[in-house]
Amino acid sequence: MANDQSIAFLGPVGTYTHEAVLAFARELGLAEPELVECVSFDEVFDCVDRGRCAFGVVGKENSLEGPVTATLDNFAFRSGAAILAEKVVDIHHCLVVHPDAELADVRTVASHPQGLAQCRRFLNERMPGRATLTATSTAESARMAAADPTVAGIANAFAAEVHGAKVAVRDIEDHFGNQTVFALIGRPGAAALTGGRMKTSLALFMREDRAGTLHMILSEFAFAGINLTMIQSRPTKQQLGDYMFFIEFAGAADSLEAPTALNCLR
Repeated sequence: MANDQSIAFLGPVGTYTHEAVLAFARELGLAEPELVECVSFDEVFDCVDRGRCAFGVVGKENSLEGPVTATLDNFAFRSGAAILAEKVVDIHHCLVVHPDAELADVRTVASHPQGLAQCRRFLNERMPGRATLTATSTAESARMAAADPTVAGIANAFAAEVHGAKVAVRDIEDHFGNQTVFALIGRPGAAALTGGRMKTSLALFMREDRAGTLHMILSEFAFAGINLTMIQSRPTKQQLGDYMFFIEFAGAADSLEAPTALNCLR
């Protein structure tokens, strides 16, 4: 039976996901949450579906990279978990180093491939000639930096604090406004956090592939005056060219306008 204060998340500690977990824990009023590190989003969903954890936190969408397909596929094909809340986390990369190191000491810059790619301009201008090293996560690069004065990591300030590294330079990302949406998930029937505006997420599968299907779907929402906030196609994994759609709209599924549109879609 799951501990009511248990939350599964994609580890390791010090990542942006971990940062989101702590924020959700505060909103849930969990004084001493049991944090369960997982090696994949699949494992996070499994922990929730099998009752190992009461909650899970998964990445849902990034403003630069787009939807997190592993999360969407779990919702569509593997999991019965429901989204209880969402949180937007600002992604601010820092160059982190050993507590006693200076920039001149650095010979190698390590980070997750996305961290390296998102800070390419900084690396070219401020750290020319340094070798780059791929790490399993931004948090792991902070741990590496804390252990070796010749290695710098690209991570958030939270990871530097967790692993005992020093923030040498803040906000080194090439594109400001980088944000990731994290979803708090739980088993069906769990109470959603409703402090903010409500949204509804749908996974729609077509009974047959025919002209005008997507137009029909969009028309039902347009006629009902419902504002769509996201539409994303994903392959059904049945055959080439066979797709389903994820749609999100502003408002609750039982709001005044939504039931008619949903019944027509059914």
